[in-house]
Amino acid sequence: MNIDLVVLSIATLLGFYMAANIGANDLANAMGTSVGSGALTLRQAVLVSVIANVFGAVLAGGHVTSTISKGIIQPALFATEPDKLMLGMFAALISASLCVHLATHFGLPVSTTHAIVGAVVGFGIVSVGAGAVSWGKIISIALSWAISPVAGALIGGSIFYFVEKNILSTSDPYTAAIRYSPGLIFSVVIVLFLSFIFKGLKNLHLDIGFFQTLLVAIPFAALAGLLGRRWARRHLRLRRRLGGINTRGYSPVESFFALLQVLTACYVAFAHGANDVANAVGPLATIFSVVKTKSVALQVEISFWMLFIGGIAVGGGLFAFGTRVLETIGKKITEITPSRGFCAEFGAATSILICSRLGLPVSTTHVLVGSVVGVGLMRGMGTLDLRILKNIVLSWIVTLPLTMVLSSVVFKLLGFFLL
Repeated sequence: MNIDLVVLSIATLLGFYMAANIGANDLANAMGTSVGSGALTLRQAVLVSVIANVFGAVLAGGHVTSTISKGIIQPALFATEPDKLMLGMFAALISASLCVHLATHFGLPVSTTHAIVGAVVGFGIVSVGAGAVSWGKIISIALSWAISPVAGALIGGSIFYFVEKNILSTSDPYTAAIRYSPGLIFSVVIVLFLSFIFKGLKNLHLDIGFFQTLLVAIPFAALAGLLGRRWARRHLRLRRRLGGINTRGYSPVESFFALLQVLTACYVAFAHGANDVANAVGPLATIFSVVKTKSVALQVEISFWMLFIGGIAVGGGLFAFGTRVLETIGKKITEITPSRGFCAEFGAATSILICSRLGLPVSTTHVLVGSVVGVGLMRGMGTLDLRILKNIVLSWIVTLPLTMVLSSVVFKLLGFFLL
């Protein structure tokens, strides 16, 4: 039996198990408001997310990754013991996957990046010592626990306050929606364009400045606003003639926001594929490199097939066991309609863009949950399920130390039996 083939086969299964867990939790978190509001069905969400994820992973994903995930431990520390690095990556995949799977089982949206970072720290401490860990990164993660949900809540809530006051609560929401449609569509295109360049395509390291990008984005956004107004006028006038409410009990004016929400969700799924699929295939690529070269490389190529199949595995995970997190984000925290879902998604995208430009550490998962909470708060504290929120916050706090401990134990066990 070829032992290398066995190792690579097991590593591949673990990598794609991790990818499936990312889909069931991270991607379910991203698509939750769209499904919860009825803007997309589960099957539509899976189809959209698979396509956007694969495109994001293949076109803009990290084709070169640091040997140690997220720059937490220097690979040179394992130069004389590459097998330790390989076992560490096995331990990281196993522990992070189990942790995210457990959170998904209870419907708790957690950061898979934090899970894999905690796992790397865990095996790093027991293998090369606590002094080798970049604790500044851990402090940055701790800061993101506070910054992310607060930023999301403030911006998401503010956007919903504007929409509620100027459109939904007016005596004629149809006319108000048509009047404000150019500005809303212009804002969405500007934010998504900038986010696409600086967040979705960040792994391509494009040499383009913020204001240069803004100058390119403005004409496209203005054109989209003008065309969008024509569409909104025809669409909403037709809805008005039909009258009544839709089958979910929402005002027909909500259909205007459903399209904007789906557009925003598509961007989130693309950015997810570009930035988060590597959480699963990065450790896998490292294992492949160690097995093939019997050495430790400072950087490792991530193969096209890893990114492609990883993107599909993420979508498969969403379809197979992402329902619970979808329900938490889309239904349990607060009631979501297309307008509220749009405000939450757009608020999250705007928050991430602003915080990234300011150099503030944020978690996409935490920002989106915060944005949903902010939208709910605009309708009153009584609209929020505080028990669900308490459980979510506890899961955020526990994720990093839990994966650290689990990874260190798994690493020790693997070392005992295999080294």
